[in-house]
Amino acid sequence: MAIAVIMGVALNSVVNGLVTNIITPLMSIPGHIDFSSMKFAINGSTFTYGDFINAVINFIVVSLVVFFVIVKPVAKLQKKADEKPATKSGPECFSAIPVNARKCACCTSLLEK
Repeated sequence: MAIAVIMGVALNSVVNGLVTNIITPLMSIPGHIDFSSMKFAINGSTFTYGDFINAVINFIVVSLVVFFVIVKPVAKLQKKADEKPATKSGPECFSAIPVNARKCACCTSLLEK
């Protein structure tokens, strides 16, 4: 569990760097907008909504990474593990026979369902 937390913190810093240095500038090229400098003030209080936009982009990138690196491969492995075999072995001859067969074709012994 501790390793997962350490890897999560490391991933967070990598994704923050990716969002701040690559994705945000790419998104702002058409309008020449710097999200991190976006802010407004009301009654002396400053609201930096540009940092919020960066945080939302960061969350989306982390979610995509977790989905495609962890969730999809684990689901594929789980699906493989859940698949039932198409054949089973005969009780006396150990030949491959279909799962739904009631009698072995090689040794003619009766099979349990």
